[in-house]
Amino acid sequence: MGRWICCLCSRVAGLLMLLLVLALSCNPSTAATASPSVPHIKPSYSFGRTFLGLDKCNACIGTSMCKKFFKEEIRFDTWLSSHLKLPPSYLLSYSGNYTDDAKSWRLVDITRLTSKYWHDRADQRICTSLLKTKTCSLEHALRRTHRFQKWLRAKRLTPDLVQVRVLRALRPTPGLSSPMLRCPSQRLLDRIVRRYAEVPDAGSIYMDHLTDQDKLRLLYTLSVNSHPILLQIFPDVEGWPFPRYLGSCGRLVVSASTRPLRDFFSAAPEVAADLALQLLAVLRSMGTNDLNYFFYFTHVDAGTFGVFSNGHLFIRDASTLGIIDKEEGSQLIDGQQEYKDIFSCLTVDCQSAFVSCNSIREKHSLIMVCQELLPKLLKGKFLQPVQEKIDSFLQHCADGLADDQGVNEAVAKLADLLKPLRSCDSRFAYRYPDCKYSDKY
Repeated sequence: MGRWICCLCSRVAGLLMLLLVLALSCNPSTAATASPSVPHIKPSYSFGRTFLGLDKCNACIGTSMCKKFFKEEIRFDTWLSSHLKLPPSYLLSYSGNYTDDAKSWRLVDITRLTSKYWHDRADQRICTSLLKTKTCSLEHALRRTHRFQKWLRAKRLTPDLVQVRVLRALRPTPGLSSPMLRCPSQRLLDRIVRRYAEVPDAGSIYMDHLTDQDKLRLLYTLSVNSHPILLQIFPDVEGWPFPRYLGSCGRLVVSASTRPLRDFFSAAPEVAADLALQLLAVLRSMGTNDLNYFFYFTHVDAGTFGVFSNGHLFIRDASTLGIIDKEEGSQLIDGQQEYKDIFSCLTVDCQSAFVSCNSIREKHSLIMVCQELLPKLLKGKFLQPVQEKIDSFLQHCADGLADDQGVNEAVAKLADLLKPLRSCDSRFAYRYPDCKYSDKY
């Protein structure tokens, strides 16, 4: 009897187990809960501090965009492929995509902070000059300098902190070689501190809201490449011809995307005429604007200017842009003996000579553009006799070092000649359809 009951119980248990298995197989949701699930492995982008330049902080730009990088809300173009590989770290610029909502993406430029002429040699120069070694802690080395100690004690960024002042019986303060600060004014320096976007409490001309780390980042950025600072203090939303500054992480700067002007050297005649006119207009605005700042270039090349997707031309690389305050004037004493420190030599060779602030004229940038860019943009684009006249005006402009009036006249005649050569269609979205109804275009 007991054996029969035991056998019956065993069969009942087996039947119940069979029913349970059948029930689970018929109910997908229950089966999914009961059975072990295969984990979904999300591809990750293996960032290194070295790639971003975070290992060099606080000899870097800032960290305002690091969260965007690590949350994958900023992606390099190669990230859209299945391989998800980071681009080579030795490149100086990258194309990328940026999002605020993970749904809509927009193109951005990701640029590595380097000296235009010395690239990665600046770090080595710091170590060899200050500590006599090939590698070192950049922050430790820079903190020990006389200049940075003066920055730590300062309440306000004044011209003597960025420019040379040689006084008898006093230790001289070396000047920064960045073109932006070759002819400094207090008004310009106040604008830098007040609009410095890598700190949360910007707005004051005093540096009380800047930590020691913030001061070192600002000083290093100004010394190596002032491009990120110019984008911050002269924003596009106020009408300045620069791409929008979005932020930085380590030594990478993120800004709105533009195509370099070199991409348009083979463009159609009407496009070339439009871009040439925009280029001349940008240079005029750099010489005459409501804030009375005079901007001039120390160098231009095919990557200095860029074009947005709507056809609008902007200054893509501001690293060689100098500024003279026409309202306050420069507080530089020309001809004085200059003492240089490591911060003076991160951008150019310490032996390089600089142009006197008093000798710079508006034609300075016009002549460079007529020599280096406009011939490549306009050469052989138009029928005769129009092309011959364009070439003649460009030659007069390029040869006008000794004749201010001759340069201005040549540029004015060139602009008058180019205006009717433009077209009015959707390729020029920045002025279309307004160009149909306004004589301005």
